[in-house]
Amino acid sequence: MDAVGWRTFLRRLPERIWFRLALVTALALLLVAVAWGFADLLPDAFAIDFGQGAVSGILQILATSMLAVTTFSLTAMISAYAAAARGTTPRATQLLISDPTSQNALSTFLGTFVFAIVGLVALSANGFGEKGRTVLFLGTLIVIAVVVGTLLRWIHHLTRFGRVPDVIDRVENAATDTMRDYAREPHLGGVAPVAVPDGALTVRAEAAGYVTGVDVAALEAAADAVGVSIHVDALPGSFVGRGSALARVSGAQSVRRDGSDDAESLRDQVCAAFLIEKHRTYEQDPRLGLVALAEIGSRALSPSTNDPGTAVEVLGAIERVLTELLVGEPVDEPRFRRVHVPAVVLDDLLEDAFRPLARDGAPLVEVGLRIQKVLGHLVEIAPSAEDRDALMGMCARAAERSVAGLDNGADVRAVQAAADEVFRLGA
Repeated sequence: MDAVGWRTFLRRLPERIWFRLALVTALALLLVAVAWGFADLLPDAFAIDFGQGAVSGILQILATSMLAVTTFSLTAMISAYAAAARGTTPRATQLLISDPTSQNALSTFLGTFVFAIVGLVALSANGFGEKGRTVLFLGTLIVIAVVVGTLLRWIHHLTRFGRVPDVIDRVENAATDTMRDYAREPHLGGVAPVAVPDGALTVRAEAAGYVTGVDVAALEAAADAVGVSIHVDALPGSFVGRGSALARVSGAQSVRRDGSDDAESLRDQVCAAFLIEKHRTYEQDPRLGLVALAEIGSRALSPSTNDPGTAVEVLGAIERVLTELLVGEPVDEPRFRRVHVPAVVLDDLLEDAFRPLARDGAPLVEVGLRIQKVLGHLVEIAPSAEDRDALMGMCARAAERSVAGLDNGADVRAVQAAADEVFRLGA
């Protein structure tokens, strides 16, 4: 695993369900170890007789109940993942899997089960004195309090976990975070693209998949070491095949010859800065959140679901996400001046967000009107004429689809009037 892969692994580590399980289990084992090995160092006042079977009885109850609760929790989580994939979009499943509340609940229950089992084994081995049993008993009371609090929170969380509004909120939050970062650094901290000179060294992908991350800092370090410029071709979210161009290097004669050792070393460094995986992620991809929201709305508009209200909610979420882009202020100075990174085109973002809803919601006047209303709001806050032109272009295409899909004259006139209002605002 290269440096980019390790950094990505460490960044995603807290989102892994086994990570929290391992931490809580380690804490449970540590508590038993402290009660066993260090209790004799405590004052004699801790030597309290709670009865021969007090601690073991409680631990047996915990061991029996926590195994059942853990199984129930895992079943509920899997059901929520499946329901979200069926009712919204499979692109939201990764957000549900990384949900901290469900991970904390499962970790607490399994950690408590391990604590109870290890405690019972230690008690059976007669490894505890009076002080040790006292510490174990007090620790058990603390664990019970934590379990009760976690269970209450988990039950409340299950009432909405994986439901359509919950999934929409999660996708919107992930898309908003990514879009806010993108608005601050549309070139990922690098500089705007320029024309690439002839003879530039092309760095090609070694595997097929989605580019999920570009380590611009690593590209800057590689470029600065040999005095070159790097021009990124594959942005996060783009699909590349084996041999597709990831970047091009220009500026130094010693690295332009593909067969030179310097060229091979630089090519390896540049290639290692691109993380290619099988599935898209939300981390650096501002388009994926809009794609996922549009898929949720599009599925709600399918004849089998027929839920235009969800599509209207999705359009509200899309408006809030795009607002972050339009009102965001880019940083004044780029961090990496040797790396040229193209920005995502606003037309592409609008197509990702509105085209599926305009296509599938064409026969529904309420969807067509809400699309025009959202575009009108965005036109009013668009910071440049180019942005307004892109929004009005999307307005015209969406209105054309709505007019073609509607069979009532009043509905057609309403959509056309809404589109005319968007153009008035843009003018």
